[in-house]
Amino acid sequence: MYSFRNDYSEGAHPKVLQALTDTNLEQTGGYGTDPRCLAAADLVRQLCQAPEADVHFLVGGTQTNLVVIESVLKPFEAVIAAGTGHVNVHETGAIEATGHKVCAVPAPDGKLTPALIESVVRGHTDEHMVFPRLVYVSNTTEVGTVYSKEELTALHDCCRERDLFLYLDGARLGSSLAAGDLTLPDLARLTDAFTIGGTKNGLLFGEALIFAQARPDFRWYMKRRGAMLAKGRLLGVQFQALLEDGLLLETARHANALALRLRDGIAALGYPFWVDSPSNQQFPILPNDVMESLLAMGYQFETQHSPDQGHTCVRLVTSWATPEQAVEDFLWDLSLSSGAGKEAR
Repeated sequence: MYSFRNDYSEGAHPKVLQALTDTNLEQTGGYGTDPRCLAAADLVRQLCQAPEADVHFLVGGTQTNLVVIESVLKPFEAVIAAGTGHVNVHETGAIEATGHKVCAVPAPDGKLTPALIESVVRGHTDEHMVFPRLVYVSNTTEVGTVYSKEELTALHDCCRERDLFLYLDGARLGSSLAAGDLTLPDLARLTDAFTIGGTKNGLLFGEALIFAQARPDFRWYMKRRGAMLAKGRLLGVQFQALLEDGLLLETARHANALALRLRDGIAALGYPFWVDSPSNQQFPILPNDVMESLLAMGYQFETQHSPDQGHTCVRLVTSWATPEQAVEDFLWDLSLSSGAGKEAR
């Protein structure tokens, strides 16, 4: 059947593969100092309207989060994150392994607010406790929700008032840009650092990291943590292909459109959702027998939690490569499993 487990099961978008093929025999320097990485970094600065931004390319999301947080925080400083945040739930204690506590706060829709940030700050009062210093958010969030410009502006203002570093993990930034009202220049203006995810947006691998201000020591942190790729040009080539002609938004719009088709079709069958997600992640709550039927047919997806003994929340993720027919087939088979299908297609 089809896997809706994630948005990186396939290889890379054909335009990205073609760019890699076209430059395959080029000889360049290593470790991100090559002309391809330099050109990609210039392109990022241009698209962000941030000529002073400091741009780096890393391989993966957890690696990027780890190196950023370690480079920003003093040994006794900590991270503020939503309870569902990737650094809190899905990074195997990587942040804590650097010596930095993650102060997680419940956020039902996956989004931090100034009030939630303030609650963590007020709860850490003296030198006997860690000092919350970095605010971690992601867009999209782990539950598929998207920060609006108004919401991110409020976080920015709160962080300025409290002298907190605001870091936005953009592993699925393409999906959030296609679904919301934020732009790359907004992100460059409203955060201290953010990433443009490539791994989940049509690249073989890679994350672009953008600091608002120059970080001349950051490459030392990268090297120390094994985050400096010898064949760094492979990252530069891919990000050039992703950003030059609007491929980032093109792939994200495709993924979002098919996710919304899933959402609407599932809702039409009467099933509720955990959250209202406008992005490429959808979280329907299905009867367990229906879920088991879909799994038996060969569909793949992740399970999240069980609101009661008879139901399970599942996660369905679409990507740049998801065929429309796979979505229509899933909805048809879901209707059959629900007893709502017709005798003939």
